Amino acid sequence: MKKYTGNSIYNAVAIGKVSIFKHCRGEVRRIRVDDPEAEKARLEKAKEMSINQLKEIYNKALNDVGEPNAWIFEIHMMLINDTDYNESLINIIDSQSVNAEYAVSVTADNFAAMFEAMDDSYMKARSADVKDISDRIINNLIMGGSECALFEAENVIVCADDLAPSETILLDKSKVLGFVTAYGSTNSHTAILARNMNIPAIMGVGEEFLKNIKEGDSIIADGFTGDVFTEPDFDTTERLTQKQNEEEEKRRFHQNLKGKENITLDGRVIDIFANIEGTENIGAVLLNDAGGIGLFRSEFLYLGRHDYPTEEEQFGVYKKVLESMAWKKVIIRTLDAGADKQADYFHIGKEENPALGCRAIRFCLSRPEIFKTQLRALYRASSYGNLGIMFPMITSVEELTEILDICKNVKNELKAQGKEYSENIEIGVMIETPAAAIISDLLAPMVDFFSVGTNDLTQYTLACDRQNPKVERFCDPHHKAVLRLIELTAENAHKNGARIGICGELGADTSLTEEFLRIGIDELSVTPGMVLKIRDRVRNIDLSK
Repeated sequence: MKKYTGNSIYNAVAIGKVSIFKHCRGEVRRIRVDDPEAEKARLEKAKEMSINQLKEIYNKALNDVGEPNAWIFEIHMMLINDTDYNESLINIIDSQSVNAEYAVSVTADNFAAMFEAMDDSYMKARSADVKDISDRIINNLIMGGSECALFEAENVIVCADDLAPSETILLDKSKVLGFVTAYGSTNSHTAILARNMNIPAIMGVGEEFLKNIKEGDSIIADGFTGDVFTEPDFDTTERLTQKQNEEEEKRRFHQNLKGKENITLDGRVIDIFANIEGTENIGAVLLNDAGGIGLFRSEFLYLGRHDYPTEEEQFGVYKKVLESMAWKKVIIRTLDAGADKQADYFHIGKEENPALGCRAIRFCLSRPEIFKTQLRALYRASSYGNLGIMFPMITSVEELTEILDICKNVKNELKAQGKEYSENIEIGVMIETPAAAIISDLLAPMVDFFSVGTNDLTQYTLACDRQNPKVERFCDPHHKAVLRLIELTAENAHKNGARIGICGELGADTSLTEEFLRIGIDELSVTPGMVLKIRDRVRNIDLSK
């Protein structure tokens, strides 16, 4: 038996046989050609095939992981049509009189190296995307559009150097129990897809792992600890099989908690809401018996488009989610553009550090007409349900004052136009920066609630880019500084009659649930699949002790 340790992506145990992933990458040779125009025609045909394949992958991803994660493949389609990328391809074919495959391979290497050299983590991530689309184009040039066969065996754990997003989304969950990779970041697109597909996955176990395994070996991946065991001994197999069975039993038990209260042993009631990205996730919210929606990420209405959504388009979406939730609370976050959420038509321009740039509320206040359009749609939809509006990335009282003035103007406009809206909308701000936490005593009297975005609060407090794998071990969400800022914010909220929730990933961390309740957190908003697990944890806490 050998043991390897990597970074866990999804908490579950997978027990099966090794299936070594064979990337569908054709061999590229440099070939001199007499007819560059014919090569360019081949290239165009291969690009067209690639886009059609990506459309199919996008549709599969929509069903499997929802719109915000399927958006990855819209990025891939956009990259195939990128002007600079295509100019490089044509220039290499024309200037060197070489085959299209070689031109794509060289361009992919050049662009990937360029992205890798950038300081911005969002742009670094484009390196993997360029390689993924280029491999697809090359395969279509070589194989004429034939898809690679993935797996024939069942009950396998896929083992690879790394997996591209398109390779991950195509994994057949009826055959694949999980995957283990030698490399890769827990913040990569591949990791995000694995989490949302509920696939036990461990990344970054090291290259020695690949050298020491062979097809059909017995393997166990413990997604709770990040441990991987090859050819496990009897005791290890028995222990982890028992762990797997216990987790399955817990999942069945959690289903019996539907309809039960989120109440501690000493009688304190906690709201447990769900985070979602679009109307297609409403079914999961209701299926998992969430008390409401604590975070509706409205930015995904803006991504994967060529222009801003109109007021009517937004109104239709907000109205649908409010009506579907039947007067349960729905908190919609205004547009959080910038950083890793980009669209060409935003025209943000290159920023040395987008996470510290024109993002979220800064973007909205610098584009007041875009902001007002969203607010008009939100206020109009408020008549159809129980709406809360939440503003991201607040850092000052002045920002919040400006926002509230804009809201007042929007309401006056709607009233003058005879358009209905609710007077009972709750207004809240996200606590994502140390600045907001430190001045939370000044912000709290101005709003109805706070919602702590722990992902960004951790990033900004610890000065760690959460998408940079090199600093992953330093980016500790349990850091005392982060928890003290949350506690300070909770104290200031309650002193001023405001409620406080957590909508970041820490909200689903059951090791912190009791600590959060003790410092006064009123609401936890998590992915729909975690609602019943958090309910179980809350119902077993006694705050009187």
